[in-house]
Amino acid sequence: MSQGFKLRYDQLREGNPARPQPEPEAEPQAEREQPISDHAFYETDGSVRNLCLIWQDGRQILFNYAYLLPAEFYPGRDLNEIILNFSGYLVSLKGYMLEPLFIQLRDHRPRVIQAVDPRYITEGDPRESIVIEIQVAKPE
Repeated sequence: MSQGFKLRYDQLREGNPARPQPEPEAEPQAEREQPISDHAFYETDGSVRNLCLIWQDGRQILFNYAYLLPAEFYPGRDLNEIILNFSGYLVSLKGYMLEPLFIQLRDHRPRVIQAVDPRYITEGDPRESIVIEIQVAKPE
């Protein structure tokens, strides 16, 4: 229910619909306009969730979590692989330390997954999941 409607409804209930309406308080500009977030994860639980995959060349594709059927994690000696089946598309993510990402995918938390060029990965144990290859196929 909008604030204006609620005020008008309250006036009608009090029996004085002609009473002037108070001006709504002006919200600061920063509170009204919320910029598009660059966060890679959703901060709270919600009902509509999308996953955006971004390739190294900037190409992007968007999937709705509602269409995610099975998801599989394959640990490997060097590379891990996650297979996601969005009804009609098979998505393969290959990279390092993907088990934490798989757990987050299980809870529909990731908002953006971006592939990284393997030559820019520093040596040593990665502290977060690193995706180096994204493949999307439409099964026949």
